[in-house]
Amino acid sequence: MPPSPSAVPPVSSSRLPGVVPYITAWSSERPSAQPVVHRGTGIGFADEAPYDRDKDGVLWTRTGHSPGAGRPEFGQVHALRQRRAMRRLLCQVCGRQASRNREGVLWVIGEEATSSGSWPDDLTTSHPPLCEPCAVRSMQMCPHLRRRSVALRVRVHTPVGVHGALYQPGGPRPTMWTVAGVTYDDVRIRWTRAGQLVVRLDSYTVVRLDRP
Repeated sequence: MPPSPSAVPPVSSSRLPGVVPYITAWSSERPSAQPVVHRGTGIGFADEAPYDRDKDGVLWTRTGHSPGAGRPEFGQVHALRQRRAMRRLLCQVCGRQASRNREGVLWVIGEEATSSGSWPDDLTTSHPPLCEPCAVRSMQMCPHLRRRSVALRVRVHTPVGVHGALYQPGGPRPTMWTVAGVTYDDVRIRWTRAGQLVVRLDSYTVVRLDRP
């Protein structure tokens, strides 16, 4: 099944006074207009280079890297910094190491991620973890998180897919069809231009963070 990321937007989507989160895109970092072409049994770039794909062979959106230049675009997530934060367990707000203790790595997600009213054994999310000071501040000041969110200590976290633009065959080039989450074992992954890494939170404990 395609990954279904947590319903609450990441902290980068909201304005925290005096803070531009690490994974926020800047106006100087516009995605490349490089056209997508047919390549093998999926898609690729006409002048594709090895760095355009991750170690799993998934094609990623090309984007510049110039944080701090221009203006922050709080509704947009920078694809490569989001992936780096997920892979290296960096705080999505400050970019330093996320909080970790014996109970696991700290994540904050929305309770809307469950539809049954009870928490499942695993969740999927495209939101990177947080350090504790940034988590507390975000839950105080981010409108989405302040209304309804929960802090988790996650012991097992596994990349399971990506969220991005899904293409379909066309002529002379593939055409973008929709934006969706796609797992690595889905054949559609070859037709996806990834924008965010999705991880599964397999084992976690709900915790309380001290808030003034």
